[in-house]
Amino acid sequence: MNYIEHIGKYYLMLKQIFRKPQKGRIFYEALFKEIEELGIKSLGIISFISFFIGGVIALQTALNLDSPFIPDSLIGFAAKRSIILEFAPTFCSIILAGKVGSYITSSIGTMRVTEQIDALEVMGINSLSHLVLPKVIATVFFYPFLIVLAMALGIFGGWLAGVLSGLFSGVDYIQGLQTTFDPFLITYAIIKTLIFAFLIATVPSYHGYYVKGGSIAVGKASTQSVVWTTILIVVANYFLTQMLLT
Repeated sequence: MNYIEHIGKYYLMLKQIFRKPQKGRIFYEALFKEIEELGIKSLGIISFISFFIGGVIALQTALNLDSPFIPDSLIGFAAKRSIILEFAPTFCSIILAGKVGSYITSSIGTMRVTEQIDALEVMGINSLSHLVLPKVIATVFFYPFLIVLAMALGIFGGWLAGVLSGLFSGVDYIQGLQTTFDPFLITYAIIKTLIFAFLIATVPSYHGYYVKGGSIAVGKASTQSVVWTTILIVVANYFLTQMLLT
């Protein structure tokens, strides 16, 4: 019954989030601040992880395809599919759920326990729209660019790893990248990213907004938000894959 209560409160929260902001100038200032905090400051870790994971994927594929009957171009094809379909949209979103989700929950939760949200409500401000809507828009519009960058760096990392290690040639890798390329795979990855970005913004916001207690409660809420966001991303990934690719 407790889960049903949380689901109901979550959907009621969404209803309040998408009400029209009260002041445009304040809203746009908050939006650009969230783009910097939630998006631009995540460029470093996403770029670093994407580059090296792409190299690992290519090397492991090459080591497992050591048969003379299997062309080396299959390494580039397999790395391309793995990075575009799963690594970039799903794995990077889980990383962002940990980094960004904990930040969102702790920042909103701190405002709740220090009664700053109550002060906003007393002034007649829709606190959910004021605090959460900029985060939702920032993640939904910025994260697709972040994931496309992760795809490019992952594929480049795979190419560079093969060239430096000598396990396969760059020409064969590029040939594999060009083999039976389906543009819908990019569309599929972007659709998943949009859903995951929405979850990353709203689920931690819910845990932070409704936290009760002091600083310890905020810490527990941050942990719970990361766990539940990750679970929802994995579940949504399964259903989106079944609906879009089967």
